[in-house]
Amino acid sequence: MKTDIQIAQEATLVDIREVAKSIGIHEDDLELYGKTKAKITDSALEKIADKEKGKLVLVTAINPTPAGEGKTTTTVGLGDALTQLGKKSIIALREPSLGPCFGIKGGAAGGGYAQVVPMEDLNLHFTGDFHAITTANNLLSALLDNHIQQGNELNIDPRQVVWKRCLDMNDRVLRNTVVGLGNKMDGMVREDHFVITVASEIMAILCLAKDIEDLKNRLGRIVVAYNFKGEPVTAGELNATGSMAALLKDALKPNLIQTLEHTPAIVHGGPFANIAHGCNSVKATKTAQKLADIAITEAGFGADLGAEKFFDIKCQMADLKPDAVVLVATIRALKYNGGVAKSELNTENLEALKCGIKNLEKHIENIKKYNVPVIVTLNAFVSDTEAENEFVKNFCESKGCEFALSKVWESGGQGGIELATKVLDVLEREEGNFTPLYPFNLPLEEKVEKIATEIYGAAKVEYEPLALRQLKKIKEMGFDTLPICMAKNQYSLSDDPTKLGRPENFTLHIREVYVSAGAGFVVALTGSIMTMPGLPKVPAANHIDVSNDGTITGLF
Repeated sequence: MKTDIQIAQEATLVDIREVAKSIGIHEDDLELYGKTKAKITDSALEKIADKEKGKLVLVTAINPTPAGEGKTTTTVGLGDALTQLGKKSIIALREPSLGPCFGIKGGAAGGGYAQVVPMEDLNLHFTGDFHAITTANNLLSALLDNHIQQGNELNIDPRQVVWKRCLDMNDRVLRNTVVGLGNKMDGMVREDHFVITVASEIMAILCLAKDIEDLKNRLGRIVVAYNFKGEPVTAGELNATGSMAALLKDALKPNLIQTLEHTPAIVHGGPFANIAHGCNSVKATKTAQKLADIAITEAGFGADLGAEKFFDIKCQMADLKPDAVVLVATIRALKYNGGVAKSELNTENLEALKCGIKNLEKHIENIKKYNVPVIVTLNAFVSDTEAENEFVKNFCESKGCEFALSKVWESGGQGGIELATKVLDVLEREEGNFTPLYPFNLPLEEKVEKIATEIYGAAKVEYEPLALRQLKKIKEMGFDTLPICMAKNQYSLSDDPTKLGRPENFTLHIREVYVSAGAGFVVALTGSIMTMPGLPKVPAANHIDVSNDGTITGLF
């Protein structure tokens, strides 16, 4: 059986200018990164500003498991299938992070015969967007520490610096550090921290910014520290806005590549959904809608994280109205949620399936809260049995959902025809009436409680003393009308990753709350979630290599 990277490397790619031409973009409106990658320029976006928007379909999933779900694979395959059915479709995805690529997850460009390519470029340096974000983040850190060193005109309290450095790598030893060691000229000694680049506020800002002016306004609002009076100090007050924006001006432009079947794919931005808002850029999604009959996008991890943040943060901020949701599950993952060990997942087990399907049930209920039609799709594995598939199909139909089997991993777009047909039926038959879970003007605690009780299924919310103090401070600063970005483990609906299926009557624990004023949301850290992941005992990096002729192997 061929690996994903082998399939990708054997593919014949068309010139990216031809891909752009297929959706009405002239090569003069591209910035080329070789023959297979390009950025879409502002001039192209201006030309399509008045075009009518296409339909918007969100692909999400049940809670991820070691058994695999295949959300990106399904997204790519659905786009290819819609193209085969004669629809002008565009896929809008996030860019992969180097952290999980070298950690435990491997590549993030889809899988099998439903991939975006060039796969190696996308998973590694791509067009340099993440490097620009990392550099802008760390420039702000350097300017902050230099300001303290050079007289501290803003009276910044070094004990209340909240801005963290970042690196796009899983490196646990950087979670807590001490900077400024050495002599007096090496800076003031203070505790510092690193987050992974995809958790940086600048990543969120880039993904939510409408244009360069909005980008600069958001960058200027970043709260970096507090002064000795307890008042916030911003990036704008450090005169950091212009230089950060200069680093980000090209990164702000969406990237265009293609699938194995040459369907256009706009891949831009990459915040994690467990510690950030988990959606690709607003510019990418809106561009896809303007250029296509149907734009297919995805949100990270399970629907409790990515879809909730897509609906309540991205859609509300950007005035997006999704027309349908595809909810991805696998028989294997449902059985895992039902208590079956990973080694036993290939054996038919209807009892475990009946137990584990409660996780799918909760996600269906959650999406329906937003008044968006749901199509459940099973990403097929060879070990799935007819009885298991039939059980899930009957269950979904009893919940008022459309159901389709997806075989895009093994057959590409052709394996997604059943799903694509169901999606088209829903788009033609049902008029979307998207409604967010909460309005922004709801008090912060009520927004947290709504997400915790209605989406996760918690009985109540408990705040640690530090979180309560932080919440009080945030409200005093006037940020109580911002949406909530919950940082929570992805494996469970609760804040305990060991509670699989559909946990009930649990308490959600909030240990820390902070404002991302530039991004425009308040982050609530739950349970033991980390903003700088660590590597596993045997990282994926151990298996990656490059041959003498430059061919990369082992990426996935």
